[in-house]
Amino acid sequence: MSDRLYTVLLYSDDPEVRDRMRLAVGTRPAADLTVEFVDADSYEKCIRLVDEYEIDLLLLDGEATPAGGLGIARQIKDDRDDAPPTCVVIARAADRWLAAYAQVDATLVHPLDPVTTGQTVAGLLRARADGAASRS
Repeated sequence: MSDRLYTVLLYSDDPEVRDRMRLAVGTRPAADLTVEFVDADSYEKCIRLVDEYEIDLLLLDGEATPAGGLGIARQIKDDRDDAPPTCVVIARAADRWLAAYAQVDATLVHPLDPVTTGQTVAGLLRARADGAASRS
């Protein structure tokens, strides 16, 4: 697994939020995983990047406007059979029920804890790699 570079799409309309997500994940969320980031600051750019590139994980800001990460996650899950795993960063733990409705794979709560964020991202990337290996 360590030979592959994983691509994580960061979505937020706020560049500071994207920077905080990038710092919390880091380029090596686990010793055996290396990631690169692509950024989207709008709904249109997020969808275009998912359509045009091999994205291994979506890390979406649930508080972004005008299009929130929960709505984007739900649309991508509804529209694509091969949707990448999604993790949405929410402001309130009580919003996890909305995340469940949006069919996200994981949630994180602002402010991001780097240890929890790294573990969550690593788990989602490993699960994706395991699923791809089993389909081969």
